[in-house]
Amino acid sequence: MTVRFGVLGAGRIGQVHARAVASVPGATLVAVADPVAAAAEALQQSYGCDIRTIDEIEAAADIDAVIICTPTDTHSDLIERFARAGKAVFCEKPIDLSVARVIDCLKVVKATDATLMVGFNRRFDPDFQALKAAVDAGRIGKVEMVTITSRDPGPPPYAYIERSGGIFRDMTIHDFDVARWLLGEEVETVQAAASVLVDPKIGELGDFDSVNVILTTASGRQATITNTRRATYGYDQRIEVLGSGGTVAAENHRQANIEIANGEGFHRPPLLDFFMTRYTAAYAAEIVAFIEALSTKTAPPTTGHDGLMALALADAALKSVAEGRRVNVSEILDA
Repeated sequence: MTVRFGVLGAGRIGQVHARAVASVPGATLVAVADPVAAAAEALQQSYGCDIRTIDEIEAAADIDAVIICTPTDTHSDLIERFARAGKAVFCEKPIDLSVARVIDCLKVVKATDATLMVGFNRRFDPDFQALKAAVDAGRIGKVEMVTITSRDPGPPPYAYIERSGGIFRDMTIHDFDVARWLLGEEVETVQAAASVLVDPKIGELGDFDSVNVILTTASGRQATITNTRRATYGYDQRIEVLGSGGTVAAENHRQANIEIANGEGFHRPPLLDFFMTRYTAAYAAEIVAFIEALSTKTAPPTTGHDGLMALALADAALKSVAEGRRVNVSEILDA
């Protein structure tokens, strides 16, 4: 089966997905839409696709699916629009910045019987999948605690922060999804702490740049997440799962997997610089999974429900910081 794609948005993440589509057998990049002509032209030159408007992509008979890489505040409207147009939809997280709006959007997806996959790429990283396979095989016993470290090398532009919905909805949301995936149970409570330690301007924009979160399930399983917008040593991405019978960990990726030992000590190459290089394989793998879901007419691995729950955890974290207490996730979903 060959799936013909249109990419909506040719910015940084649009470029990542265009590259992923081009690298995957069974996927063809037909067209890109972006109001910035130079951005669209760059993808056209790289991959030989058409430049079309969103209206043209919506009406196109030669496009089966779209990848939504536009600003977050456009996601839910575009999902509904293309679901009604009969296109399969792959949307970057989050679906929207409002839980209520996400719930309404998912009703449209269900009513139109559309396929919607949400872009939680970290589930598709080969190392993280191997970690999950070890957990599922019972090699460390029953899961008890998950520790996720996710640190960006530097903060994004201020213009991005203004529209992102904040660190919990933009950055930690990936870790919320991974935590749910690894815990094997839904999270019941969220307790978070947040500070501005990297750049005062981020605080002036109403956001944080340094956060820690503790998630707890009904059975008492815990996940601890630590995020910062500044890791001077590179893109820090680590996971450890502690079980009743042992532990399994996924370590950082480096520019080369070597270690030099000499009279000056032990030396290893730097970490990869950011998500575009660290998660190249994961971005391709999630497109493969999307195509497989379309081919087999089954639900994709990361659904609209996953998008909803990750956003609910983000909102619970924000509420926890604002009110200085542990927040039950039901407070967000039932609001």
